[in-house]
Amino acid sequence: MDQEEGSTTVDNIVTQFNTYEDFLDSQITTLDLYYLEDEGLARQLVELGYRGTGEVVKREDFEARKAALEIARLAERTQKKTLTSAGKDLHDNFLKALAVREEDNRSGKVSSVIFIRGRNSHGQEVSGYIDYAHRLKTEDFEVYFSGKKRLLPRPTDMSFYNWDSHVAVWNSTPNYQVIADNPEGLLFKYKRDRKILNVDPKAQPGDNSTRTPIQTELYIQAAIFDHVSRRKT
Repeated sequence: MDQEEGSTTVDNIVTQFNTYEDFLDSQITTLDLYYLEDEGLARQLVELGYRGTGEVVKREDFEARKAALEIARLAERTQKKTLTSAGKDLHDNFLKALAVREEDNRSGKVSSVIFIRGRNSHGQEVSGYIDYAHRLKTEDFEVYFSGKKRLLPRPTDMSFYNWDSHVAVWNSTPNYQVIADNPEGLLFKYKRDRKILNVDPKAQPGDNSTRTPIQTELYIQAAIFDHVSRRKT
């Protein structure tokens, strides 16, 4: 039996039996118990390969593979759990657009910058740019995808402007460096590949970047910029 066949055999056995003892018991015949008169001794003989009706699998191999499969199962469940948009009944185009991009932003395949212009809870008009991947890591988006709250720019985001108080704030994030003193307008430099993202709607967004306007009932205006890094990681 080659290594691949051996791994397949162990996987099948691990999947079929909850414990190593259950596997050993499956290899013991009624005749074995009749002659040995000791279940523990019968198990030992199967484990050593002297008795049994099937493949010989060592205890350490069984338990190691059992643990590996359990870790893989938990990792898969955790990954599904982290997608807070999964299973949500999303009606607005904005939330649908965020849901489509959630997994890729969590994994780093895509880096999205969200532009929002809307009104806060005080009725003030605010606008700004949000580093989607960074926000996903620092807060629970369950409240947004479930409709309990609206996603709005904050003074801690990449940019924030309050049209009533005229407060303007810029912040670099783990993913982007803000270039606020550019004569052509606000620019963001993606730190991984150092490409420039131009958020001026009249200009091209830049290399490997796209701008998607979103028709939404939640805000006055919304758009999402998607950047795909070409740098190998």
